[in-house]
Amino acid sequence: MSREEKASTSLPGKVEKIIKAHPHSGEKEKAQIEVEGADHLYKEIRVPNRLKDAAGNTVKLKPGAEVEVRIEADSVVTTPEPAEQAS
Repeated sequence: MSREEKASTSLPGKVEKIIKAHPHSGEKEKAQIEVEGADHLYKEIRVPNRLKDAAGNTVKLKPGAEVEVRIEADSVVTTPEPAEQAS
C-alpha cells in the first residue's frame, strides 16, 4: 500500500535530550522527543537516534531540534469519524 493510501497525522515535537547508550549494554543512543498535543503522561517518546538524510547518509538529532512525529495506518485498520450534526 502506498503512502498516499494510508491515513496519517503529524504532530510537532522537540528533542528534549539525547540519551547515550551504556558502553557495554548493546543499546543504541536514543533521542527523547516531547510531542506537542499528546496527553501529559504520554508526551515523551524515545526513539533510536539514527536517521537518513536525502543523500542516504546516517545522521543524528541534536538537543532542541524541532521535529515532526508522523503516524500512519493502512485504511483497513481505521474507521471513519462520524460527521458532526449542525445544531
